[in-house]
Amino acid sequence: MLYDVIVIGGGYAGMAAALQLVRARRSVLVIDAGERRNRFASHSHGFLGQDGVDAGEIAMNARKQLQVYPTLTWLEGRAEAVKGQSDDFTVVTADGQACQGRRVLLATGVADQLPPIPGMAERWGKTAFHCPYCHGYELDGGQVGVIATGPMSVHQAELLTEWGDVTLLTNGAISIEEQARQALLARGVVIEEAGIVRVHRKADVQLSDGRDLSFEGLFVASRCEPASALAAQSGCTLEETPMGLQVNTDETKQTTVPGIFACGDVARVPHSVSFAVADGAMAGMQLHRSLVWPDASA
Repeated sequence: MLYDVIVIGGGYAGMAAALQLVRARRSVLVIDAGERRNRFASHSHGFLGQDGVDAGEIAMNARKQLQVYPTLTWLEGRAEAVKGQSDDFTVVTADGQACQGRRVLLATGVADQLPPIPGMAERWGKTAFHCPYCHGYELDGGQVGVIATGPMSVHQAELLTEWGDVTLLTNGAISIEEQARQALLARGVVIEEAGIVRVHRKADVQLSDGRDLSFEGLFVASRCEPASALAAQSGCTLEETPMGLQVNTDETKQTTVPGIFACGDVARVPHSVSFAVADGAMAGMQLHRSLVWPDASA
């Protein structure tokens, strides 16, 4: 079967795009490996109408609603390659299936590159986070630790003073210029320059000099990279942002390869469920328009 659109990635952005397309009565194949970025978090916050709801429940309900539409096909699996050209793409899965489509949408999300600190990965999404708008309120104005990864961490520490008493742990990752240091101090940020040995208990940080600092939560400005190599392998241009590497798209969400579109965290900053859904909806509409008026997107 030749699908109108093959959506690679069944997270919030991919499903939002698919919804626009199936409601236009277009045939859509969603290929999903089941690796949502926020799978480590028990609850999603800041998404209107779903605030505080289990992140997996939001995704499950969205999929159930999508599968009511008869032109939607859902394939659980991992896309390994995209071949061909606009109107004649083949997406090959890890188990060898070859799926044909007129357009391809990359909604593969990103992977967070965390600092190699023992105990950090186990707390990611639970007591260690990247977005204060998603997780800051629940810390009840308590002690907040920001573990530096780069220049963005200074901005993150300043912003987080809206949610609690902040300590910026430089951990040898950054050198703070005097102007930035004064700005941090003016916001009440404590600057801690001892190295970090590990994160343990709820969100406590053991320092290299033996001290233990206790926090309600930790924040890390993680570097993000596409969770899949498909965009690069397909020849799509990637671009650097303050948050990491993403797929370059134009205002219609089309990549530099005709017929391949991208949306969600892999193709925009900043990141949140709300932004992913909005970006996916836009991509779905633009994909539909490219099918109706193919010459306009050439």
